[in-house]
Amino acid sequence: MRKFILIFFGITALNSNAQIKPIGLLSSNSHYFNYNDKPTVLITSGEHYGAVLNPDFDFVSYLKELKRNGLNMTRTMTGAYLEPVGAFNIEQNTLGPLASKFICPFTRSNYSNTPEKGNKFDLSKWDTAYFIRLKAFMREAQKQGVIVELSLFCPFYEEGQWLLSPFNTINNINGVGNAKKDLVYTLDKSDGLLNFQEKMVKKVVQELKDFPNLLYEICNEPYFGGITMEWQERISQIITNAEKSYTYQHLISQNIANGSALITHPNPLVSVYNFHYATPPTAVTINYSLNKVIGDNETGFKGQLDSTYRKEAWEIILAGGALFNNLDYSFTVGKENGSFKYPAKQPGGGSQRYRNQLGYLKKFIESFQFEKMQPDTSFYVEGISLSSKAYMLAEKGKQYAFYLMNGNGASLDFDIPKGNYSIEWLNPVTGIFNTARKIDHKGGKLQLKSPNTTEDIALRMKRI
Repeated sequence: MRKFILIFFGITALNSNAQIKPIGLLSSNSHYFNYNDKPTVLITSGEHYGAVLNPDFDFVSYLKELKRNGLNMTRTMTGAYLEPVGAFNIEQNTLGPLASKFICPFTRSNYSNTPEKGNKFDLSKWDTAYFIRLKAFMREAQKQGVIVELSLFCPFYEEGQWLLSPFNTINNINGVGNAKKDLVYTLDKSDGLLNFQEKMVKKVVQELKDFPNLLYEICNEPYFGGITMEWQERISQIITNAEKSYTYQHLISQNIANGSALITHPNPLVSVYNFHYATPPTAVTINYSLNKVIGDNETGFKGQLDSTYRKEAWEIILAGGALFNNLDYSFTVGKENGSFKYPAKQPGGGSQRYRNQLGYLKKFIESFQFEKMQPDTSFYVEGISLSSKAYMLAEKGKQYAFYLMNGNGASLDFDIPKGNYSIEWLNPVTGIFNTARKIDHKGGKLQLKSPNTTEDIALRMKRI
């Protein structure tokens, strides 16, 4: 019995100190992730980044709901940024808790601020309760197979956000942060904040070093709010230096632009380049040669129709991207299962039905050896409207994943080598495949006609 106890405690100690290899880039195709030695894409419809900093949010129920829908990613913010109640017309915003209740890496002092804001923060001391909650969130996410993209910082779009931040001199006791909101994330104009920002990053990295289900995002939407490229590079270096002695290092992601932009001077410390509202997926196609992951890690301000965001997700993944995240406003405090009925003024949507549709996309791409595929334009589509779009990933002569948007009954020509193939059409709305059809193709042009559909259709074609 005594021997068993010693072995048990020895194993426990070993496991608690052993760093697990985190999600990384796939060595055979660095446009994709490698997680648990498996090629991986990240697809989700997640809450609005307040799962940790909002103490009233039940993240266990939330993460279980993502897993139930077959989704595997969430974004969250550290608490350096939060939003006033009602910001951006978002009802029950998880990123907009009561300012007096929200938590962040910094502890609250004994010095009062206002009843609405609670006590001021001490930027020189850490909030133990915050890091306990952060690590509990990471553990539960790991258990549910969910990768966390932790966004360390965020610009202050309006004065309302800056007036709530712990970095604002009115909210801390450290005599720093007497700066305009557009100077907070600079190297030399932030009134002493850079030192505290760097210490916060080092502390977060230290606390989370053992979690494999983690990406670090330098900053959400740094192209707003005066954030300099030099500051972003500095933060990426701080993360890298802090992890230098670790067995494994976590990937760093950088948010580049809304829509698309050509990345001309890639940061060598960055492995994931993310865009917002990236439809059409030009950001993927023009940056594919970087041989890094390209993602669309925020969308959700284009109305409430499921189809808007479903199509954007299919575009990104079938164009060669590896990450998609939609803002899902059906996740709120008290409705962590994603059942909140948001009002008509809400800027975006989110629902059980929509999350199921993203799950169909994830299952579709995972039904291929997608790591062996690349974007392919060797097809011709006829009889479609101007709003139609088509994308294909292919391993020539072996497997083809094709997506057609707004192409009801279109005529399709594919340049396919000779062989026997299985052809199946998927309805992205219902997740239902039609009966597989086998063909003996003689080589050259393969002509197909897409099934009648009002919105979009996908094709799975494999050599047999």
